[in-house]
Formats: sequence, structure tokens, C-alpha cells
Amino acid sequence: MVEEIGKVKLDYSRYPGEDFYCDGKVEDEILDIVKNLSPVEYGGVIEERKSWPILYHLSPLRENIVDWIPMKKSDRVLEVGSGCGAITGALSRKAGSVTCVDLSKKRSLINAYRHSECENVTIHVGNFKDIEPDLPRDFDYICLIGVFEYGQSYIGGETPFHDFLKTLMSHLAKSGRIVIAIENKYGLKYFAGCKEDHLGTWFSGIENYADGGGVRTFSRRGLEKIFKSCGVKESNFYYPYPDYKFMTTLYSDAYLPGKGELSNNLRNFDRDRMLLFDEKSAFDGIAEDGLFPIFANSFVAVIGGGFDVKYVKYSNDRAPEFTIKTEIARNAAGEISVRKYPLGNAAAEHVRGMAVAYENLQKKYKGGNLEINRCKLVEEGGDLFAQFEFVQGTSLSELMDSCLDKGDLEGFHKYFKEYVERIGYNSEYPVADFDLIFANILVNKDKWTLIDYEWTFGKPIDTRELAFRAIYCYLLEDEKRNKLNLDLILEELQITEEDAENFREQERDFQRFVTGKHMSMAQMRDLIGYRMMIPQKWVEKYHDSESVNKVQIYEDRGSGFKEEESYFVPEAYQGENLIELELTVSGDVLNLRIDPAFDCCVVRIEEMTFNGETVPIDKKKVLAVNGRIARPSTLIFPTTDPNINIALSELTRQPENTLYVRMEVVRLPIAMAQEMANAVKKII
Repeated sequence: MVEEIGKVKLDYSRYPGEDFYCDGKVEDEILDIVKNLSPVEYGGVIEERKSWPILYHLSPLRENIVDWIPMKKSDRVLEVGSGCGAITGALSRKAGSVTCVDLSKKRSLINAYRHSECENVTIHVGNFKDIEPDLPRDFDYICLIGVFEYGQSYIGGETPFHDFLKTLMSHLAKSGRIVIAIENKYGLKYFAGCKEDHLGTWFSGIENYADGGGVRTFSRRGLEKIFKSCGVKESNFYYPYPDYKFMTTLYSDAYLPGKGELSNNLRNFDRDRMLLFDEKSAFDGIAEDGLFPIFANSFVAVIGGGFDVKYVKYSNDRAPEFTIKTEIARNAAGEISVRKYPLGNAAAEHVRGMAVAYENLQKKYKGGNLEINRCKLVEEGGDLFAQFEFVQGTSLSELMDSCLDKGDLEGFHKYFKEYVERIGYNSEYPVADFDLIFANILVNKDKWTLIDYEWTFGKPIDTRELAFRAIYCYLLEDEKRNKLNLDLILEELQITEEDAENFREQERDFQRFVTGKHMSMAQMRDLIGYRMMIPQKWVEKYHDSESVNKVQIYEDRGSGFKEEESYFVPEAYQGENLIELELTVSGDVLNLRIDPAFDCCVVRIEEMTFNGETVPIDKKKVLAVNGRIARPSTLIFPTTDPNINIALSELTRQPENTLYVRMEVVRLPIAMAQEMANAVKKII
């Protein structure tokens, strides 16, 4: 009934004998990976396989969602729905003991093999309802990461979520906490076009799950109602961004995001998505109006006391020697500090270098107009961190954005000119911060403070290069900033196009230096290959089609075709590409011209009859076009005024005639149409 894999124990005493849910063969693939490779090799496999399930289950970034929680080595943790162990390793490193519960034997084996060196982990395999009565009732933490929404499946009954929570609360120590990570049903990403994470359908949560389904996510108020009905005395909400799965930043009610901070929004990896609007711009307005708690994509709801940590940012999508965590915390005395921790021994030297950078930059800018945020190195309780003052002010990037929003280009250039002057002070001094971007400078009246100087090097760097990089990064962050005339800025900095290209190449080298061999999450999204669809383009195409997908008819009764005597055929298009016409033609019409579109196109004539008889379109006397005839029924028009001329005088006419035409029309870019037409000309 108990199996040991390395130092991990698996308890099968409540296992029903089969797994009732499974992701299919990919779980066998993941099991093979964790059996034969070490965790440090997972990154390479993730990039090689280009698979969403492998990324989701094995990415170390999944641990961020619990890494920030200040657990003690004496704490006992219950992890419900531990799955393949995405966070089990982090809990094991932080706490004294970790008790896992999961219904799937296959996933529990994956968890055990990948954490086989963790001697404080026990995994109970089976249904939570069957295992729960035997669990201790003194856990310091109970973690439900992407689990609470499955309350119906775990518990069932009329009030599954309430019953689930009450059951969990009975297993808490007196001052214990329950940590719930869950999607917000009203998360902005769902309004913007992401599918509901569990059901894979658009707008399900927003529509209050009108079509049913066994999963439910909640708004903040919805969760609070459940908590209140279960007798919860205290709860605290945190907001993982972009969401809880691959959290890079955590906000709280004490530290909400500001305008310009939420720009990393295309982070869905598992399905196609639409892009209905610019999420960054929407988040900017939401942040300005203080509505982020309503529209955050995910929540971390903590039942029990809150934490001193109010903000966390993870920079662990980098080479190991540069991976760090940035925290903003407020202690019991109300004092706020900023701390940067190394995420592993390899990054310790990088953190130590921040204190050195502070001393060197202080010397460089002494007597100038750029303050350097004070930093000191601290080692306590086995932790190493660089501690900075919490500086008040408005970021320079936000001030510059404000100028652009108001159309005040003069104000923007005034800020930029002052920026160049301040950072260029004592430029020959053999120290420079390469990351002197606008977002790293806080402005408080006349005081400008550099708050982050992580990338400081012991050599002088041309002020023009630093300023170019700042404006280059600024423009890349937001398309709306492209209204700036970069040529004017380059001219002001006396930067040639050759200089600019050299600076861009240095930036690419720098990014490779920072990330090492790691792919960014944006690159992984592209590799996995799900589509991002922009409905606005469909609408524009539809309106465009309305203007060009029109059929115009000309009739020649002996004096040629005349515009004023032409007419359009309403509803000739049967969809985007198909034309079907049935025209009544007077017996005195000698020639008839059909203009199938107002764009370059290829036309394939499927059927053309005159009084029920097939029109011999392969005869030049009968059919003439202002394009190329690729074959008797296929016509290529490298012109926006295509026309097909039918010599009715060559056909048997009656006083009243019927012309029936069915043809397929495919519009082409003009360059492609010209190439196709030229190729046909050469063949002929």
C-alpha cells in the first residue's frame, strides 16, 4: 500500500485502482522525462518538445506562485491536487513537511520521481473525500493551486465549494492559512479574447457559465461570499500577473499596479485566442481608476492573516547567474523596504554586485543632478539580499507618456533633453548603468532618482548609446508611442543610422547575455504555435469586401460601353468568393461586359450559358479580357478594374435573352497578380 521512490512515499491505501482523469500519452512522455533527466535539464526539453502540457507541468516558473510565501521550516503543509508536482518542490524546500493528495497515480508518480530527493514529502493517491478523514488537523498551510474551482468534482452536492472549504478549514492549525490560487471569472484577458481556461470556450465565465460545466471560477466578491458563509474571519487577496500559472509579478491591495506596468499580456499558451483590444491600454485605465482588483486575471486568496510582503517581481526567465526576486514589504512598524534576493547560489554574486554598483555610481554622479537609490547588502538568517530605500515619485516614462497623450511633443522633448543632461554627467568616469531606461528613474519635483541599477558595468559607456537604448526600449513597450519621430531624436543625439544599427546589435548581445540559452516565454508561445486572431481585421476585411466585391454590368448597343448606362447587380456575391448572376439581356445588345470586382483577382468561370446554351469561352471572338487567360476557364487580372467582354453578336440572340454566369473570384495583392500574369504570358 506504500511505495517509496527515492525519499518520497506514495500511499495507495485509498487509491480506487484506476485514474479517472488523464492528459493522455503526454503524461507517459512527462514520466519518462522525470525518470531519466534531472530538473536542470527540463528547460532544454521544454524548448525542444514545444508542447503546452510539458511547459505547464515542468516549467520552474510555476513555483513562483508559492515561492514568495514566508513559510518556516517547522511548518506543515497540505497540498490538495498536487498533480505532477509543479509546486511540490518549492513547498518541500520552504516547509518542514508536505502532505500531497492527488487522484491520479500517473501524476503522483511524476511528482515522486521529479522530487525523489525530498525526504519530507508524502503523496496520498486517491479521492480527497476518501483520504480526508485520515489527514491531520494541524496544518499550518493548506494549498489549493488551480484546485478550488473543481469543488464540484471533489465534493459534489448542493453547495460543493462551501462544503469543500469547511472541510479544509477543519484541518488547519489555530493560526493556519489556506492559500487558494484561482482564475478571476472577470479577468481582463477573458474580455480581450482568451478562452475560459478549463472549458476552452469564449466568455463562459463572463456569461456566468450559462451552458453549465463542472468547473467554476469566481470574482473576488464571489469568493468573499463563500468565505463569509463558511465563517472565515479574515482573508487577504493578492493578484498574480499575468496570471497564477506563470506569475512574474504579484500585487496586493497595499501595492497595486500603476499605469504602464501591465504590458506582458500575450501569455496564453494552450489555445488560440482573439485579440479584441489592446490589454495594456485597458489595464492603464483600470490602474488609473483603481479597478485592478476587479479585473486582475487571477487571485491568490489567503484565508487567515496576511503577509508583510506587498509586492514581488520574479526575474527568473534568465541565465541562472542573474535570476533574482524583488520584494516590497511593510513591517509591523509600517516601514517599507525594497529587497532583491538571488534565486539560487549562482545569482548571489550578482546581488552582491548591486551594493558595489551603488558605491561606484554615487562617486560618478557626485555633484550632478541624478540621485542614486541607497543600497546596502544584508545577510541574516541564512538569507542574502540587497536592500534599497522605497522612493516616492512618478516614473519618467509615465511623465513622458502623459506628454504624448496630450500631444505635447515639446514637453516630451524637454524631459528627454533633461534626461540626457542628467545621465551624461561625468560621462568619462569608468562606471555606467547600461539599463538607464525611463522606467528606472523616479521624478519627485526637481529630484530625479535612479531606483534600479542592476546592470552596472565598470567602464564608461557613450551617453548617446544609453539614451538610444532608453528610447528604443520605450518605443518597443507600446505601439502608441510610435507617434514619436525617432529621426528627430537620432538627429538630436547626433546618431547616424549606422550608429543606431550598431546600438541595436549591442542590445541584442545584451539580451543574449542576460537570458543565456533560455528562450523567453514569448518565444515559447510562438513555438507552441497557437494562433492569435484579430477580429478587427476581419471586420475591416468585410467592409473592404463591401467596397470591392461588387459586380458592374455594361451593355454595348453599337456605340461602345458607357459608364452612365452601366448598372450594378445587388447580391451578386454569394459569400466572399462566389458570384452567381442571371441577367435579362435585350436582343439589341451586341456586347456585354462584366466587371467581377474592383481589385486584382483570379477568376474561374464555373458555368456560363446564354439562353441555356454553354458560351464557348475558349473562343477569342466570343470572350475577351483585360488580363491573362491561364486556361479556358481561368482568368488572371493584374488590375483593379478587371473586365470580361462577351461578344453576344457571335451568339444566337432572341428579342429577350437570359445570360447565366457562375464564377469563383479570389482577390490578390497586385504584385502577386502581376507575377502570375507574367508567368502565364511566358508559357503562352
